[in-house]
Amino acid sequence: MILSISGVVLLGIIVFLFFRKDGLKASHAFVCALFGFYLAGTAIAPSIKAGGQSLASLLGGIKF
Repeated sequence: MILSISGVVLLGIIVFLFFRKDGLKASHAFVCALFGFYLAGTAIAPSIKAGGQSLASLLGGIKF
């Protein structure tokens, strides 16, 4: 749950930065959000979630 919340916050910040730099218009952000909601309801959603968790564990295992 914490990973998904931090992922949402990170993606929200990225979208906000794109919006502020005029690279992303409000209509584009709205379409991206709708796409995400519809994608979450498809059969591929568990695979995307597993891939995100795998990437997070890979990045979490990196020692500096």
